[in-house]
Amino acid sequence: MATYDLVVIGTGPGGYVCAVRASQLGMKVAVVEKNATLGGTCLNVGCMPSKALLHASEMFEEAGHSFAKMGVSVSAPKLDLPSMMNFKQQGIDGNVKGVEFLMKKNKIDVLKGSGKILGTGKVEVSADGKSQIVDTKSIVIATGSDIARLKGIEIDETRIVSSTGALSLDKVPGKLLIVGAGVIGLELGSVWHRLGAEVVVVEFLDRILPGMDGEIAKQFQRILEKQGFAFKLGAKVTGVDTSGKTLKATIEPAAGGAAETLEADVVLVAIGRVPYTDGLGLKEAGVALDNRGRVQIDPHFATSVKGVYAIGDVVAGPMLAHKAEDEGVAVAEIIAGQAGHVNYDVIPGVVYTTPEVSSVGKTEEELKQAGVAYTVGKFPFTANGRSKVNQTTDGFVKILADAKTDRVLGVHIIGREAGEMIHEAAVLMEFGGSAEDLARTCHAHPTRSEAIKEAALAVGKRAIHM
Repeated sequence: MATYDLVVIGTGPGGYVCAVRASQLGMKVAVVEKNATLGGTCLNVGCMPSKALLHASEMFEEAGHSFAKMGVSVSAPKLDLPSMMNFKQQGIDGNVKGVEFLMKKNKIDVLKGSGKILGTGKVEVSADGKSQIVDTKSIVIATGSDIARLKGIEIDETRIVSSTGALSLDKVPGKLLIVGAGVIGLELGSVWHRLGAEVVVVEFLDRILPGMDGEIAKQFQRILEKQGFAFKLGAKVTGVDTSGKTLKATIEPAAGGAAETLEADVVLVAIGRVPYTDGLGLKEAGVALDNRGRVQIDPHFATSVKGVYAIGDVVAGPMLAHKAEDEGVAVAEIIAGQAGHVNYDVIPGVVYTTPEVSSVGKTEEELKQAGVAYTVGKFPFTANGRSKVNQTTDGFVKILADAKTDRVLGVHIIGREAGEMIHEAAVLMEFGGSAEDLARTCHAHPTRSEAIKEAALAVGKRAIHM
C-alpha cells in the first residue's frame, strides 16, 4: 500500500501546480487523474485549445480583410478546417506533455483512475474495474468544474454543443446560436464568426459579460455588433426542436412575453460552469458543500474533514485557471507549515477576443455599492500613437483610484493585447500603488501600454495626449 504526504485529486492547473509546489517543499506527492491525459479542462478542452483557435481564426480574418490596406497583396485565404484543428491539437499535445514532464521532474507519482475520499488520510483510486487504497497525510480536492446545462436541452456535442463540442466542429455552421454572453460564449462565437458563421447571442441578463465593468461591457458590445454579432439580451432559450434539418430554438423574453423561433445549424450552450464533485464520495466522507454545490473551506483551504483541503473551480471564487494555480501554491505551503496566501483583490481576468478585454480589481458598480469615493481616469486608444499607426484603435483604458488616497482599486481595458497590458496594473495593485505612481513611471514609446500611463495621468486630470 502506497503512503504519501499529499495526494492531489485532479491535474488541472490548480492540481498539478499544487503537486509541484508540494514536491519542491520536500513532500512525497501523488496526483490522481481519471482522464487519459493530464492538464484538466484548461489544457485539453478549455483555455488552451480555444486560444489556438482564436489565434488561427484571427490570422484568417487578418489575411482576408486587413493585409490589403497595409500593402500586402495575397489571394483570398481558403479555410482548411482539418489543418486548423490539427494546429489546435499540436498545441494541446505540447502542453500536456509539458505537465507529464513536470510530474517526472518533480518525482510525483501519477495514479490513473477516479479518486474517492474515504475519510481522513485515505483515497481510493479506481480504474478498469480495479481499485487501490492510498494512504496519505493530506488530500487536496482539485477536480475543477463541468459545463452548466440548460433544463430540457440535451447537449449531444454535434448540433447542440457545449464549449467542448464547439472546439471540435467538423464544419463552419451557417448559423450559430449561442446561449450565454459570458467569456466562453463570446470567445467561441468570435472563432466561428471569423471563419464565416452568422452568430446570434441570447443572454438572460440585459447586458453582456456579467460581472465586468458596465461601461466596458457596453463599449465591447458595440464593437462586437460592428463586427457582425447580433445580441438578444433579456431573453432565454426555453427549448430546441431537433427534428428538422436545422435546429429551431424557442426564445422568450426573460421578463415574460411572446415567444419567437430562431433557426440555427448549431446551438452552443455557454451559460457557465458548475463545481465537479461526482464520485468523490464527499457526502459519505462528511465533506460539507455550500448551497451552490461548492466545497466549503476555511481561510486556509481546509474542508470540514481533517486533512482534506480544496482549491480552484470546486470552491468559491472566480473560475479561473490562474486563481486555482495561486490557491494550489498557497495550500501546499500551508500544508508544509508555511504562510500560504492568495490576494483575491488582485486576480486579473481576460476575454481573448479581438480586441481583448481585461480587468483587475473593482468595477465602478462594486465601488458604488460599497460606498467608496473614487476618481476615474480614462484614455482611448484612438489617441495612442502605436494604435494609430497600426490602425487598431478600438477601446480604451479605465483606471479607478481611491478619491482620498489615490490608491488604484481597479483597472479595465478594451484593446489589442489588453490581456498582456493588465499585468502592470496587477503588480502596481499588489504593492498598494497609486495612480500617481503609475503616471510617473516611464513607459516606452511607442507602445500601447502608454495608454495606461495616460489613463493614470487622467485620474489627476492631466493626460498629455487627450
